[in-house]
Amino acid sequence: MDSKERLMEIISDKNVEFLRLQFTDIQGIVKSVAIPVTRLGKALDNGIAFDGSSIEGFARIHESDMILRPDISTFTLLPWRAKKDKNVARLICDVCKPNGDPFVGDPRHVLRKALKQADDTGYTMNVGPELEFFLFNREDDGATTTPHDFGGYFDLGIVDLAEDIRREITISLIEMGFTVEASHHEVARGQHEIDFTYGEALKTADSVVTFRYVTKTIAMRNGLAATFMPKPIFGEAGSGMHVNISLFKGDQNAFYDPEDPMELSDLARYFAGGLLEHACALTAVTNPLINSYKRLVSGFEAPVYVSWSGPNRSSLIRVPSGRGLSTRLELRSPDPSCSPYLAFTTILAAGLDGIRRKIDPGDPVDVNIYDLSDEERAARGIEVLPSNLCEALDLLEEDKVIRDALGEHLYTNFVRLGRLEWDAYNEQVHPWEIERYINII
Repeated sequence: MDSKERLMEIISDKNVEFLRLQFTDIQGIVKSVAIPVTRLGKALDNGIAFDGSSIEGFARIHESDMILRPDISTFTLLPWRAKKDKNVARLICDVCKPNGDPFVGDPRHVLRKALKQADDTGYTMNVGPELEFFLFNREDDGATTTPHDFGGYFDLGIVDLAEDIRREITISLIEMGFTVEASHHEVARGQHEIDFTYGEALKTADSVVTFRYVTKTIAMRNGLAATFMPKPIFGEAGSGMHVNISLFKGDQNAFYDPEDPMELSDLARYFAGGLLEHACALTAVTNPLINSYKRLVSGFEAPVYVSWSGPNRSSLIRVPSGRGLSTRLELRSPDPSCSPYLAFTTILAAGLDGIRRKIDPGDPVDVNIYDLSDEERAARGIEVLPSNLCEALDLLEEDKVIRDALGEHLYTNFVRLGRLEWDAYNEQVHPWEIERYINII
């Protein structure tokens, strides 16, 4: 979509009746307001006003007026709302102040700023996230933790009862402009993955938000609940969001060097070095929930050790086998509960810091790190990711590069909300404690 006029033509041709204007809060939760199509001209020219003080972490009550400005490039019909004579469409919005300036607490704006800094050095960041999710049975009061099926990795429809639902999600995504590469059952019961092609970071962040929205909607329409909670079932594999990263200079992949033994450029190594340097602080952003740290434990293929390697899946960063234009780094720690805008912002900031400072990532670790003793890991200089949200927030507070990438407003509110979450969690008496202590103390 390249012009307001063309947008109006499509809206008329497709008989669009309502538009949903969407944005995300600083925790990555989608917010939305619906307008009749007759108000689109006003929305495009002047924006739609809303109360920013009612969005947690956005604004104080005495400065609450904010404006949503639709990005016409994000226009898409909602396939499940399609009718012959009436359609509903979606536009993702930028959040602005009443004078038209971007709001510094808008995650989309924060990512756009970070990408501008990369662009100023001649690089474009492409990312390809791999989101896992669970499908659970529903009851009247919401989701259960009963898996919808009992399939395993790559199982067929005999035990993979969600095959048709994944197909419906995939068809909806394709109708909304996605290029879907594959869909399959994942390791745990009720766990699934649908992969779409990589792209420029801002567009991909929009796609992640859309993917989660579509998946949850289609699941609900089929009487199920989809969740991107990182670790919903004890003893089962958790859901990750591996992020594949590459920098391009023009149409050339800047991570590729055919003369290097690993076919990796120095730039790629420095980027990896930056990710390793800032990995622990990054974790507060890429793994933002209390529950995130129930996934980041040894034994379930989730990375907990700060290291890099070739194909080794026990490392935090691995280098998948593709080369040439497909050369990339895969950061394996993020989970799908994070804000993709903030995750990509901080990943880029860490990598660019590695490039600026020429941080050497050291030799790749090509052994199963889970099998190493604590002493062997210490001898190799392998650190461990934070074990809980409080520890991750402490490390974020100490990391100026990641703090500056978020900006003072967003950083302050992000940490404040994280601390409130941690305090609320610590004040609760959990079922595990009752079961553990009630009869023996």
